[in-house]
Amino acid sequence: NNKDLISKDEVEQYIRLVMLCNDVSLRSLIPSELAKGFGFLTSKPSSAFSPCAVTPDELGSHWQDGRLHLPLISHLNEEKFGDPDAGPEMHFSFHEIIAHICKTRSLAAGTIVGSGTISNKDRSRGSSCLAEKRMIEKIDTGIFSTPFLQYGDRVRIEMFTPNGTSIFGAIEQTVVPKE
Repeated sequence: NNKDLISKDEVEQYIRLVMLCNDVSLRSLIPSELAKGFGFLTSKPSSAFSPCAVTPDELGSHWQDGRLHLPLISHLNEEKFGDPDAGPEMHFSFHEIIAHICKTRSLAAGTIVGSGTISNKDRSRGSSCLAEKRMIEKIDTGIFSTPFLQYGDRVRIEMFTPNGTSIFGAIEQTVVPKE
């Protein structure tokens, strides 16, 4: 029934908190898992979230039309991996994503909705996704030069206000073997 659908213009009132997420994929497990028809189960371990979430109004002018307009700073082993701006080139806003989801289901309080990889056309901004960086290398040079993560690698993801204040705190992860 169309009268029960929520429009993207109505979604804003339901977005209570914004945070960062590192959604990890174990790429070497994906092909065999998909071939078995299971979908992403073992190839998608738990996601990591920033230690703090903030309300959209706390983001001030950086939160516009369901998009967060600030760079996402990623480091790999203390070296800057990328700082793409999360907002201007975000294809679908959170308003549009949530309205689309609600076409087939209701969302309960506390539902977490992700945006997908943050990326910019300007490649000088680097990447926020290792697989994306590898594919750009393959397209440009014919080979992958950046390796997948190895045990001991450290990832740090954070977002700052223009004056340098960390908004969400940092997601800090080290790749370790399963115990």
